[in-house]
Amino acid sequence: MSGFSASAVTVEAWLAAGYCVALVGLAYLIDALARRAAAVSEGGVAGGFVYHEDHDAWQCPQDQWLWPQSFDAENRVMRYRGTPSVCNACPVKDSCTTSAGGREVQRAVDSWPASEAARFHRGIACVVVVLGLVWPVGTALTGPGADSLLVLAVAVAGALLLSLPLWSHLRRTKVFIPDGMVHRSLDDAVAERDAAAAALIRRRSSYASDRRDPGPEAAR
Repeated sequence: MSGFSASAVTVEAWLAAGYCVALVGLAYLIDALARRAAAVSEGGVAGGFVYHEDHDAWQCPQDQWLWPQSFDAENRVMRYRGTPSVCNACPVKDSCTTSAGGREVQRAVDSWPASEAARFHRGIACVVVVLGLVWPVGTALTGPGADSLLVLAVAVAGALLLSLPLWSHLRRTKVFIPDGMVHRSLDDAVAERDAAAAALIRRRSSYASDRRDPGPEAAR
């Protein structure tokens, strides 16, 4: 029985094997870029706020606390809000929030691999891996020589083993929601903020000075 001979492997087999491995690398690149983008996004949203896991609360740069307010089950997001009276009296409120109901911060309850964004990008990465398997498998079905078949088999097996971490964690982790926590969707939260803004405008327009007749001098 003769041994393996690289010269006996067809060019198409080498190209198919290289293509397969290259797409696995591309899949990992997609996953890494998505993970980095998510980390940058979360840091930007926090804006100097620090999350304390032991309290399940955020601490703002002015040393005030934002406590759990509601949970959006559809988007898997916990919303935290500061005390309105504290936020409205804060010296840096204008640069922090325009809401009269207190500053709100959101936190995704799922860890990266199980979060909605990660599941989406992991799905894309896994599709890329599958596409990488199409060419070598198709080439193997054409009946190449034993040496070419061995190269293709090694490439496919290696791609499957290397991509196992990408296929894992494509599930949502269980999250503990405290009893009595309000379940509010994003639309509900937006409607609540709009109602608070409208109420603030009404209060601002209810001062006696606003209702006075401007007189002929103001009409000029």
